[in-house]
Amino acid sequence: MERLDLDTINTANIAGYPPRPTRRSGASHEIAFAIGRSALGAVLVARGAVGVCAILIGGDADELMLDLAGRFPGMRLQRDEVGLRQDLASTITFIANPSEGLDLPLDMSRGTPFQRRVWDELRTIPIGATISYGALARRIGKPGAVRAVANACAANAIALGILDLLR
Repeated sequence: MERLDLDTINTANIAGYPPRPTRRSGASHEIAFAIGRSALGAVLVARGAVGVCAILIGGDADELMLDLAGRFPGMRLQRDEVGLRQDLASTITFIANPSEGLDLPLDMSRGTPFQRRVWDELRTIPIGATISYGALARRIGKPGAVRAVANACAANAIALGILDLLR
């Protein structure tokens, strides 16, 4: 696979460049991100106007940037190692030592209403407990939506941060 640079990601992911505030929220169409190394591999932390909107773990930086671009189409992605230094350091520390906690503002507003419903229900599951997609679907009152629940779990770009909210 060809190595990607940030400009490739930006131009492939820009719907309305330059970013302009939305009429509804006043937020820009820009997401800042930083990439570092953790005990689990490369880690990417991304933040929009509301808070951290993605914590991604993968094999390398290019893979993570592609994942971020796929999760946020139409957004301008801007690498900002300096501005997100503390968020990235906190995330890497949390991965190495979960007992330290992860005190970051999370943007849980992204996703469909169904996805947010699944994510909210995930937050009620005690740490260390497991639940099947089927049981989770029943808990939200949609017993036939097992695949949709699984997809909602997979679409959660801040799962690592939500896990810490359970503490």
